[in-house]
Amino acid sequence: MRLVLVSCCAPCSAGAIKQLVDGQIPDVDDFVVLFFNPNIYPADEYQKRLNEQIRYCDAMGVKHVTLEYDHDAWRQAVAGLESEPERGQRCSVCFEYRFARAARWAAENGYDVVASVLGVSRHKDQHQVDRAGVKECGGTVQYLPIKWDEALRVQVNRASEFYRQNYCGCEFSIRKK
Repeated sequence: MRLVLVSCCAPCSAGAIKQLVDGQIPDVDDFVVLFFNPNIYPADEYQKRLNEQIRYCDAMGVKHVTLEYDHDAWRQAVAGLESEPERGQRCSVCFEYRFARAARWAAENGYDVVASVLGVSRHKDQHQVDRAGVKECGGTVQYLPIKWDEALRVQVNRASEFYRQNYCGCEFSIRKK
C-alpha cells in the first residue's frame, strides 16, 4: 500500500516515521509525510514546526509534502467553536478539515491509505482523531488507524534536538501562564 502520514510536527511524527522507514508497519510499500496544518498559530510558530518536520524527513531520507497554509480558511471552518475546550467539538472539526484535504491530496497523487500522528500528543484524543479520519477518508482512500510505538517516539525524541512547542497549535489551545 501507498501511505500518506499526516503530521502536525516532528516530535509527534518522529517515532512513526522511524517505524515506517524500518519497515515495521506491514504492507506499506511507499509513504510520504504530509504537512497540512492551517490551524497552527501564529505564522512564525507554523514555520518553526514546518522547518523541524522538513529537517527530520530530510535526515531520514523520507519524502515530504507541504500543503497550503491558509489560516483564515481554517478559522472559517471552526467559526463558532472558539470557546470549545481542548478535545472538544472544535478539535473534531479541525481534524475533519485537515483529513478531508489530506484524503483529496492522497487520491490525486496515487496514495490509497491515510494515517496520522495527530492523536499522539498528550493534548489530543486518539479516538477523536480516528473518528475524524474514518469520516473524511472513507471515499477514495482508506483511513488506517495505527497504534504507533510510544516508547520509540519517546526514545527518538530524547535523542533529538527538536524544537518543542507547549501547545497543540491553534490560538485557542495556547495555555495561559
